Amino acid sequence: MKGESEQNEARALFGLHAGDWRVITLIATVKVISFVYATRAYQILEGKPLSGFFGWLEIWNRWDSINYLKLAQLGYSATGETKTLMGFYPLYPWLVRAFAFGSANYLLSAVVITTVATFVAGILFRRLLRLDYPEDLAQRAVLFLLIFPASYFLHTGYTESFFLVLVFGAFLAARSGRWWIAGVLGALSCLTRAMGPILVPALLVEAFLQYRQTRRWQWGWLWIAFIGVGLFGYLLLNYHATGDPLAFLAIRKQYFFSSPAWPWVGIRSKVAAMNFSTSDGEMVVNQEVFFILLGLVCSIVSWIKLRPSYAVWITGNWLLATSLEFILGVPRYTICMFPVFILFAQLASRFVWRLIIAVWSLMFLALFTAQFVRGRWAF
Repeated sequence: MKGESEQNEARALFGLHAGDWRVITLIATVKVISFVYATRAYQILEGKPLSGFFGWLEIWNRWDSINYLKLAQLGYSATGETKTLMGFYPLYPWLVRAFAFGSANYLLSAVVITTVATFVAGILFRRLLRLDYPEDLAQRAVLFLLIFPASYFLHTGYTESFFLVLVFGAFLAARSGRWWIAGVLGALSCLTRAMGPILVPALLVEAFLQYRQTRRWQWGWLWIAFIGVGLFGYLLLNYHATGDPLAFLAIRKQYFFSSPAWPWVGIRSKVAAMNFSTSDGEMVVNQEVFFILLGLVCSIVSWIKLRPSYAVWITGNWLLATSLEFILGVPRYTICMFPVFILFAQLASRFVWRLIIAVWSLMFLALFTAQFVRGRWAF
């Protein structure tokens, strides 16, 4: 009986269920539509054809995607072309370099990694939600993640998809008592994005919830400390490349105007700069303010409606995204604030809200995607 139970558990962990296949179908559909739409939008709005066989991919290689590909090809350095890129975390470009070893096509490698990661992230997100919610809500949450206005970052050479795999995997492992997996994935998340260390307080709260339920100490909780190994690794990389473990702070300040500040400092400057008369004002200021407010509201509501560890995660992410003198890219950062999509799914239990959220998401997703593939600023 024990062996049969272990086999069933393994199948539940690694096998694909009907709900997983629905998620896979949904992701595949969204990706196909996104790539076709982006190609047509580029050709219509730019009035010129795509260049070369991989032209449909080249239009997705914009902004930070270019920087990640540079790091994949050239690595980190205190001088030269990648001097300004110490603020970018290494795990994703390392993976791109590894996958490009055979083909030498770094862009294709990046898109393949992102595509696979999106499928894995969707499956893990559904499974995480099924621990607390019915299947229909889990499916809605995955859908809202995929059609979120900034979800085009899930299709190109950015870290969001891969980072979500690590975050969902860490939470799912912690919820199922596999704390060593949670610690390892948390460490890897710290080598992927600046938000990785927020898993430490989030998983500590998760451990406390489990202790409150069982009143028994688990040595596996000590694996939470292993997350710090990833952060140490990033600091070590800075030291190896520049001689200063905190070099990324000075580089971010000098080249990306990113200096730590209290949240109200950056928010106040954004609100004061609101401008409805120009496209730059809309994209750089107005939309940023909207998504800042969206994140703030969802953070507050999450403490009432969601699991406390999820509330810690979204609150920590929101504070990290807004604790800067010059705030930029909040719509993109919101993708990783996954409790937003749980709250959307709960609200969408009523048809009218389902319609409102879906229409808003799809309209702005189409707009932002068109902006992005044309090389315009889109977070």
